[in-house]
Amino acid sequence: MTKADTRRFFVLGTLLCTVAFIVLTVDSHRTVVAREHSRALGDDVRRGLRVWGVYNCENCHTLLGEGSYYAPDLTQIVAQRGVPYLQAFLADPSAFYSEEEHRRLMPTLGLSAQEIDDAIAFLGWVGGIDTLGWPPRPIRVSGMPTRLPGTETASAASDPVTQGRQVFDATGCGACHSLEPGVMLVGPSLAGIARRAEERVQDAAYTGSAQDAEGYLRESIFEPSAFLAPPAGKHGTADGLSYMPGIYTNTLDPQAADELVAYLLTLQ
Repeated sequence: MTKADTRRFFVLGTLLCTVAFIVLTVDSHRTVVAREHSRALGDDVRRGLRVWGVYNCENCHTLLGEGSYYAPDLTQIVAQRGVPYLQAFLADPSAFYSEEEHRRLMPTLGLSAQEIDDAIAFLGWVGGIDTLGWPPRPIRVSGMPTRLPGTETASAASDPVTQGRQVFDATGCGACHSLEPGVMLVGPSLAGIARRAEERVQDAAYTGSAQDAEGYLRESIFEPSAFLAPPAGKHGTADGLSYMPGIYTNTLDPQAADELVAYLLTLQ
């Protein structure tokens, strides 16, 4: 390469990089307002930000990947856990976890009902920010490894049960439900759920509309408040609202739902 070629390469490369930088900068400024949805800021969100700061939540948790990395990232916590569960959990974390049994160190902060609602409003607003896929994995809790969404291999078996296990992992079901007998995470263990589902629909105390185990599992996924499994108050609020978020009607396509149910039916 001659000196003239080197000079042309340098000048052309510099011009192309400059143009690309300008285009990307303009595009970022054009889309950032829509992605951060600042127009959705309300007084409750602003109060919730103050709660977040006053109680030093960032000392343990992260938002948008920023924080102490001691406890789970809460960027999508409202969508993943649901408002009823978060209200009950923030009021008394010890009702769900104990340091002795689960190694959970979340303290009872003594939040007022208003502070809890404001904190959830703030976290819900954060969850609405277009983070382009961050954080890259569902929330992890002890007792269940979770596969990252989108990491399924093309060589995976195509039978519904295998695909259903992939749906279970990718959807983050293991973040709330253990597959180990007697291990209570956010929700009950799913070990033996197929057998329990069959027994439950035949129980006189069952008040849902399912007629068999498959129907019960579908009802539990798409209508979690249709029936709360005993003991009373363990899996939902006093007025019968399940802690499991009712989002899967909109987020789980019919084929994925069929595969997930097929997998759950193998858990005898």
